[in-house]
Amino acid sequence: MSDTLRVLLVDDDTVLRQALAQSFELAGIDVEPHGDPLAALARIDADFPGMVVSDIRMPGIDGIELARRVAAIDSEIPVILMTGHGDVPMAVAALKQGVFDFVAKPFAADHLIASAERALEMRRLVLDNRRLRLAAEEAQGAYPLIGETPVMMRLRDTVRQVAQADVDVLIEGETGTGKELVALLLHRWSGRRTRPFVAVDCAALPEAIAEDELFGQAHGRTPGRIAAANRGTLFLDEVDSMAPALQGRMLRVVEEREVRAIGAEDPQILDLRIVAAAKSDLARAVDEGRFRADLLYRLDAVRLRVPPLRERRADVPLLFAHFLREAAERFGRPVPMIDGAIQARLLSHDWPGNVREVRNYANRVALGLSGEGQAEGDPLPLPLPERVERFEGATIRAVLEEAAGDVRAALAILGIPRKTFYDKVARHGIDLNAYRPQRS
Repeated sequence: MSDTLRVLLVDDDTVLRQALAQSFELAGIDVEPHGDPLAALARIDADFPGMVVSDIRMPGIDGIELARRVAAIDSEIPVILMTGHGDVPMAVAALKQGVFDFVAKPFAADHLIASAERALEMRRLVLDNRRLRLAAEEAQGAYPLIGETPVMMRLRDTVRQVAQADVDVLIEGETGTGKELVALLLHRWSGRRTRPFVAVDCAALPEAIAEDELFGQAHGRTPGRIAAANRGTLFLDEVDSMAPALQGRMLRVVEEREVRAIGAEDPQILDLRIVAAAKSDLARAVDEGRFRADLLYRLDAVRLRVPPLRERRADVPLLFAHFLREAAERFGRPVPMIDGAIQARLLSHDWPGNVREVRNYANRVALGLSGEGQAEGDPLPLPLPERVERFEGATIRAVLEEAAGDVRAALAILGIPRKTFYDKVARHGIDLNAYRPQRS
């Protein structure tokens, strides 16, 4: 079936069915009319991308029985019942059993369409949550490099290839992008996986004890961190923060693969891979005199760049779903629903703290500390219509950004008619030119 959300319209009254189908089409809603409830039921499975609008009084099976059978397939498929005045008590009882809504005849088409739009938005959220949960589970093997964007797929492939090459690697990326996790995967996917992985946070290493920590004492009880990584991987995190005096000693380690403990006469020969990570541009640090050029050249055998989230926005919901499930399990709580307000925040926020910030937000949502899905700074939980509006606007902007302002590509992704698209663009005050490449 198509992924475009649609309405299954079920009514044995041909004239009314055709009129309602036309109303849905004019509203930009994909509709599939049926006069036979059983034929409509045959179109539904657990992943059905849409909802059902049905009359109650029909030959064969009535709308109440149809709703029961739909719920047996998937209880989260919304059903709206159309009823005469005499059937209102029956429809109210159906509401208590899970039917989404009912409209009493005679009704204005706009009233039914508004209810159907709310139901379709609810169905979209359900399907999005399911897709994200499944994708997060499938991405477990690739954790922590979760992502479906081309840049992340290339990075995963490159890390796997470089891991087998056993060469030194320089990783660049902003704070919170996951540089240490890339280093860990380089170790896990290499022939050194059963050997030590020793991480050194150069920024957190006090200069007064840095030499002892890294190189060790000749007669000390424990070796320095460098010697402890022998036959394994030495990870120098935030190497751009390393003190100038240590850079000179580290150069010999990188060049000669040997380390001399403080007070020792002879050096220890090492077999190790060195992976260094920097949050700033090391070439600029060299120009500014903060980092040794010769050390940069030795470390820079292979360079990997971990992109910030603003360059792979489409991966944010997937990352969030993974961290949300992880947090819920850790806190012993059910996994919360990712509602429209949360999705709008995921797609519209810049995430300057990158993956780390997404993980922290997921922790707050799992603990119920985010205002039940409201964005930070909102004084009160938003009503559903405003949540839907925010989500819709954020989604259109994200798709336009992904499609570089190409309306035809955006329409294919969104799955809505062109007129509906332009109406929504106008309502949300979106400037299409802002998403198109600027001509020089």
